[in-house]
Amino acid sequence: MKLRVVGIALAGAGLLAGVAGCASSSGGSATAASSGSPSSAASAALTGKVTVFAAASLKKTFTELGKEFQAAHPGVTVTFSFGGSDTLAQSIVGGAPADVFASASLATMKTVTDAGDAAGAPVDFARNQLEIAVAAGNPKKITDLNGLTAKGVKVALCAKTVPCGAAAVKALNAAKVSLTPVTYEQDVTAALTKVELGEVDASLVYHTDVQGAGGKVTGVDFPAAAQAITTYPVVALKNAPNSAAAQAFAAFVASGQAQQVLTAAGFQKP
Repeated sequence: MKLRVVGIALAGAGLLAGVAGCASSSGGSATAASSGSPSSAASAALTGKVTVFAAASLKKTFTELGKEFQAAHPGVTVTFSFGGSDTLAQSIVGGAPADVFASASLATMKTVTDAGDAAGAPVDFARNQLEIAVAAGNPKKITDLNGLTAKGVKVALCAKTVPCGAAAVKALNAAKVSLTPVTYEQDVTAALTKVELGEVDASLVYHTDVQGAGGKVTGVDFPAAAQAITTYPVVALKNAPNSAAAQAFAAFVASGQAQQVLTAAGFQKP
């Protein structure tokens, strides 16, 4: 049994050809259960593939959660497509075959619920906060958002249409700081990579991304980040090819067991 992580492109419906063969299962309750232990008796006989569309900032933690879910359900294979939440939402609305959607914003989740593609109400399972990511050791001595406007400082931001970009705009407006980045990236992982590779001096990414970088970057806190908190909702999808496993995985994400993994990775509780 394998846990597969599938990269998602910006090309629309064609990006999901590799996950189109999801196994079907009998439908379950429309809403995510609050007793989300993956070993619950009601979901003990789960089988087949469950395809999870999840925000790029969830890659490390959801990969771990997928392993735990599979260990509890040996008949299930969890497949992930990680990317910008807006792209994932549009793919779902466009008919992409997915079972679960975990977004990095309430707005992108609303795109899915407004289209009638959610099987019940989404459940908030985590929160996240921005940090300034700079090169390890902070060679440019950046201490706040104003430091990003200094001459010669190159900054990467997430595109304004994705959650990390929307949060960055909100934080910069709150701090009354105006800057022009040298690049806009399509998800937070790409923005962080620009710093890791030395292509830019700084980027606004999530605390969990800085923590997960393992010393490749240094994080700088700033007060306005508290005014741009990101909330993560999850929901099983209405047309899930594997409805029973979708309901179980969505419930598991909100469970105490999953919260331990999320908290260890630096996420805040919902």
